[in-house]
Amino acid sequence: MQIKNIMSSDIVVVDKDQNLHDALKIMKKNKVSRLPVVNTNNDKVKELVGMVTEKDIAQKLGSSKYGNLPPSHFHLSTVMTTELITTHPEMDLGTAANKMLENYLGGLPVMEDGEMVGIITKSDFIDNCRGKAYENKLVEDFMSTEILSLDPQERIVHARRLMIDSKVSRLLVMEGEDLAGIITAKDIAESLISFRKIVPDKHQAARIRNLLVQDVMTQNVHTISPQSTIAEAAQLMLNKGFSGFPVIDENNHLLGIITKTDLMDLIVEMEGVN
Repeated sequence: MQIKNIMSSDIVVVDKDQNLHDALKIMKKNKVSRLPVVNTNNDKVKELVGMVTEKDIAQKLGSSKYGNLPPSHFHLSTVMTTELITTHPEMDLGTAANKMLENYLGGLPVMEDGEMVGIITKSDFIDNCRGKAYENKLVEDFMSTEILSLDPQERIVHARRLMIDSKVSRLLVMEGEDLAGIITAKDIAESLISFRKIVPDKHQAARIRNLLVQDVMTQNVHTISPQSTIAEAAQLMLNKGFSGFPVIDENNHLLGIITKTDLMDLIVEMEGVN
């Protein structure tokens, strides 16, 4: 199967001169976590100039270097990734999935004859995992058992740094051996924007370091059984709009986490990509 069979050709974009708040609102409205960034040239043609993700926004807003600036001062041109990695409509699924994994990307612009004709994201691949080939594969065989976690009392700036260093977009929050919640790059980005709206500029740099994980994390986390199939996990991800689920056994013990990245690894394996 080729990329053109699963890519989205209904592309939601953002202009490079819009700000971070604008981008997050567009992401939330369209239920996406990344946006192609465009510039309108002299011929009034929109050209692809970058990509911006929730993780990019969280990284910028949590930076001490920019601690006193409101989100409205950040144009996307200062945040977006400009070194673009793209794909083309005829690329096969396995090769494209492998390209995303190797470059720690959640999506690729699809280019043809110099123009963007679509976008492919992990969700598009995960939709493919609902097929029969994945109905006899169990979550326990493909979940990640190396779990990155932190305490509810830790600071958001630490969670942000851990995500950056580990190249992940979510962390489990643990109280001892008990799962207390989950925190994502989206949670951090939205909380920092809200924080900057209500805290005077001169106090932001100092107070932002006192924001705690427990103030932002999602509680009552959706979990999945190790005996669930990959097809069921894929369906749950698409239904809930989540990118991963903690894996819990019948005794409520945390065994691991299954994410879209784990499913992408499986797709690469199933497609026979070396």
